[in-house]
Amino acid sequence: MSQSFDRLPALPLIVNDPYFSIWCAADRLTDAPTTHWAGAVKPLDGAAVIDGKAWRFLGAGREPAMETVSLAVTPTATRSALAAAGVEVTIAFTTPLLLDRPDILSMPVTYVDVSARSTDGKAHEVSLCFRMSDALCYELRDFPADPERREATTDPGYLCAQRPAMLRDSYAVNGLNVAFTGRAHQGVVGHSGDGIAIDWGYLYLAGEGEVAAEETALVGRASGTVTPEEPLCMSLYAAYDDIASINYFGRVTPAWYARDGKTILDAIETFHTRRAELLGACAALDKELMDKAFARGGEDYRLIVCAAYRHAIGAHKLIADENGDMVFLSKENNSNGCIGTVDVSYPSIPLFLLYNPEFVRGMCRPILKFASLPVWTYDFAPHDAGRYPHATGQVYGLKTRGYERRMHGLVYPPIYMYPASADIFDLRGQMPVEECGNMLLMLCAASRADGDWSLEAKYMPLLDKWVRYLIDFGEDPGEQLCTDDFAGHLAHNINLSAKAVCGVAAYALIRRGLGDEAACEEYMDKARAMAKSWLERASAGDYTYLTFEKVGWSMKYNMVWDKLLGLHLLDDGFYEKETKSYLARQNEFGLPLDSRSDYTKSDWILWSASMADGETFRALVKPVAHYLRKSESRVAFSDWYFTSTGKYRAFIARSVQGGLFMPLLMDKWTGKA
Repeated sequence: MSQSFDRLPALPLIVNDPYFSIWCAADRLTDAPTTHWAGAVKPLDGAAVIDGKAWRFLGAGREPAMETVSLAVTPTATRSALAAAGVEVTIAFTTPLLLDRPDILSMPVTYVDVSARSTDGKAHEVSLCFRMSDALCYELRDFPADPERREATTDPGYLCAQRPAMLRDSYAVNGLNVAFTGRAHQGVVGHSGDGIAIDWGYLYLAGEGEVAAEETALVGRASGTVTPEEPLCMSLYAAYDDIASINYFGRVTPAWYARDGKTILDAIETFHTRRAELLGACAALDKELMDKAFARGGEDYRLIVCAAYRHAIGAHKLIADENGDMVFLSKENNSNGCIGTVDVSYPSIPLFLLYNPEFVRGMCRPILKFASLPVWTYDFAPHDAGRYPHATGQVYGLKTRGYERRMHGLVYPPIYMYPASADIFDLRGQMPVEECGNMLLMLCAASRADGDWSLEAKYMPLLDKWVRYLIDFGEDPGEQLCTDDFAGHLAHNINLSAKAVCGVAAYALIRRGLGDEAACEEYMDKARAMAKSWLERASAGDYTYLTFEKVGWSMKYNMVWDKLLGLHLLDDGFYEKETKSYLARQNEFGLPLDSRSDYTKSDWILWSASMADGETFRALVKPVAHYLRKSESRVAFSDWYFTSTGKYRAFIARSVQGGLFMPLLMDKWTGKA
């Protein structure tokens, strides 16, 4: 029997948002229980009774596992076919995260399609069962923080011991049978943290066939005789109603789709009535992306794109602000749980620029809003907007004041209401050059994509401050943090200086977009002068140093904007030399971030590779795909891992993997696609 597999460290099954996020951390769907991205067991189970004998096609259980025939991950779907006793069972999870349809993308619904067919020419009596545990509705309070110490939690007895009082029910509506379950006590938007799951709201399962709310799970069933000509099919809708999604500066807001009063039942009905259309759109997107990725970088880049698409979008929540404008809030997963982190948004934007730049503005709006409040007294940009799901003011770099930012479940006070005199931030914990450059580049890139410069016009006083900061302090940054803050403070950071150079040039383009050509030329001249000085001081001949003290080396991923925006700050010869210098520094699983350690960031590798020629590009991409195929760290596509061993260092299921689409954006914007 032929077999084909897309091997990933963890397989995405339901990936809608940071809470409704279920993975299988194994090669096959029957090798492990399914979990939340952070590792807490959230069981999805599938069983087939074939001619009286029970088999398992999903999850962990007592039944023998069916043999996996094929497994494929596309940008929007994960499908597996499994065989036993003359019958093949296929299960597909499809989540229509369609960036050109924000209403659909924001509906927390996933298609779960299960079918059985005879493969031996005979008729078989088959019963199919799909179960969703009510553990999806509550947080495991004493769950180990370290993913490698979680084996004991796979015991069903552990879940039972943690289980709070639950309620459940079922009914028929609009031609569908609907079952739901949730906590009897609903503390809506009642906690905040990093590696924690939702503890409120209701899990739903719907379908035209048999659907039931049982004691500990929602269950879908189908039974019948299967032949080679007549399969048995079960189409289900898995959904999660979080009731309220985000505390946005004191307003508790629902998901984007519910901004005008729509309910989770409306979302499920939409998915049902538009089923053919939405599945067709998913198939079209999958083909387009996979074809382009394969043409750009072969099977290696195709695998990377398929692994990253749902992953990057599902690390966000989409809401509407008080004006009805889009706000797209990331969760800094497996880091500190911050919401709307600027230097997490920055690497993620290539994917969103490809399909809908309004999502990038949606990342910028909460930062612009917070930076305009009295409590933010600095002349540089903030780092974040709070800690998920509370966008109530920056928490990074807070002075202690009796609370600790990593405390499990802690909800911060309304920081956005503090007065300017409160003095609540520690300057050493900020990222001044980093976030100023990020915000200017993000805003400029979004407007470059669609020609709408209105958001910049509204906030020009802020942008004026931020560009002045880059001009005054960015050419040779003092000892401060950058987005790679895990590496610690660094003075004279050449790559951070590159961001300042590109940030000033981005501001020049913003002024042009607003009709001020004279100001554009003024600031572009400043950027060119900074770039000339940068190259003279950074160059080590065939590569560039880590710092202006002429030590080490590093990826210069921030210079990607020179080529992407057509700034012409440096000539093509520089990029050819710089990117080729990386090849000799690669290890088995990729190019290290810089000379200080052998760990890397996969997003930055792809940014760097996108500046290279075709041969160098493929050589830089290949080890990242090798990491996906061989890493023993069974976590959702980590962006921070060791290039020598393929073990993840930290950072799971983060939005930054949207940066892996930079090569496709480069092709589109430079006319190569």
